[in-house]
Amino acid sequence: MTRLKILLTLGLSLLALHAASAQSDEQPRGKAIINVFGNFHTGFGSANDTRGFAMDRSYFGYQYDMPNGLQFKAVMDIGRSGDVEDLERIAYIKNAQVSWKHNRLTLNGGLISTTSFKVQEAFWGYRYMKMVFQDFYKFGSSADLGLSASYKFTDWLSGDVIIVNGEGYKKIQINDGLQYGVGLTLNPVQDLTLRLYGSINEGGADGLKDIYNYALFAGYKHELFSIAGEFNAMQNYCNVKDHNLAGVSFYTTVKLGGRVNAFARYDNLWSKDDWNIAKDETTYMAGVEILPCKWVKIAPNLRYHDARSAEVEDHCMLYISCFFGF
Repeated sequence: MTRLKILLTLGLSLLALHAASAQSDEQPRGKAIINVFGNFHTGFGSANDTRGFAMDRSYFGYQYDMPNGLQFKAVMDIGRSGDVEDLERIAYIKNAQVSWKHNRLTLNGGLISTTSFKVQEAFWGYRYMKMVFQDFYKFGSSADLGLSASYKFTDWLSGDVIIVNGEGYKKIQINDGLQYGVGLTLNPVQDLTLRLYGSINEGGADGLKDIYNYALFAGYKHELFSIAGEFNAMQNYCNVKDHNLAGVSFYTTVKLGGRVNAFARYDNLWSKDDWNIAKDETTYMAGVEILPCKWVKIAPNLRYHDARSAEVEDHCMLYISCFFGF
């Protein structure tokens, strides 16, 4: 924890010195951040009794852009917690970060967005319906306390590094040890994105194994459609030796014209020696998204969960997912 505090202090001090010494006629500007995710869902077959309205998650915050490339952002995350009953809602600080952009370099410090699946999330584009593979199956957190830097080497190649506590924004830090990640993003031809990422999360205590996380992504985005695939692997899940997970995810979107898009997604999660067989599964998802205006999205979608364990029943769910915000 002491190392991270020193890094944070140095990074933020450099940003403050740069802001104080630079001169610019540009005026600061800010914007509110409001995102609300909700749905109505109903099950079929073994999930026939599962139905109702849900408020999955809400984000409220503010972003302020200063002259000389400085940006401040603070966001509250209000959502469901696995530690309490579903009717309860817990508020967390999702982001409290300072960013500085200068030419090809970007620095971030504080409670920042992580980089392990940020490219995939932007490409998928339907976070309000379902999180991307790594986020959904808890391979990593979308935000954490630490520092990150990215640099655009050429028009087709950029790299990023990140150092965070490794326990996410809901815990901040319980164990000692840090998480270190490195990523490369390539755009070898127009509309094609390739991404490689790897990280190590230190166990930080006797008996806790280091966690290794790997992600490979490829996506092609045309003006009429997009298609992408990713492979993800994690060694020593929850710091337990040989508790390894792996999986693939494929998704596509087709623009049907006007304000309507069709989409489909396939996920497959498996574990080494079936240690996680009760949760290993294959899922299928398809639906359409309707955009009545730029602040509202409505997406009827069907999801089928094919459990790998014979003791877990397969089930099908119909969702009407909704988003409003700006």
